[in-house]
Amino acid sequence: MARWQPDAAQRLVMAALDLFAEQGYENTTVIEIAERAGLTKSTFFRHFPDKREVLFGGQTMTGLLAGGIAAAPATATPLEAIGHALDAVGRDAFTPNLREFSARRRAVIAANPELQEREALKGLALIVAMTAALEQRGVPELTARVAADLGALTLKIAYDRWSDTTDGAEFSDIARRTLSELQAASALC
Repeated sequence: MARWQPDAAQRLVMAALDLFAEQGYENTTVIEIAERAGLTKSTFFRHFPDKREVLFGGQTMTGLLAGGIAAAPATATPLEAIGHALDAVGRDAFTPNLREFSARRRAVIAANPELQEREALKGLALIVAMTAALEQRGVPELTARVAADLGALTLKIAYDRWSDTTDGAEFSDIARRTLSELQAASALC
């Protein structure tokens, strides 16, 4: 593949995912990822700080969630604003063509403790972003934190369900259903 072709970041992600699945995360080098993508090591580092970050998409998700919360109607409750943010994620990030990729990505992360740790840290960053976005809407700090925690749990469960399903359901539908289930379950606690 010629070095000048577009979508270098996406090519690097796919090459890394393939190599991580084939030979394990620990046994894969940045040079191998770049070569598999038809790129150089320096191109890799223009897009990602290290091989761990290649599967985690930068700030895209935090921006989508914060933007979705900010765009929710002014009358929305904190959980309704979270639902609005989950719709934005479904529309702009978890599109049907990424379902297979997501299932493969989850399998690679599940097989490696370092990637599991990064996934957990990413989850914490999402909670911080959602909490801040809710507070900017005037939601009290504790309420914002609880709603953000519930939103992050919803996102994780809905992502797992969406990437495992073959019924073709849209992420937004699965996320909204999951949010309702978690809301009902939390009322029982």
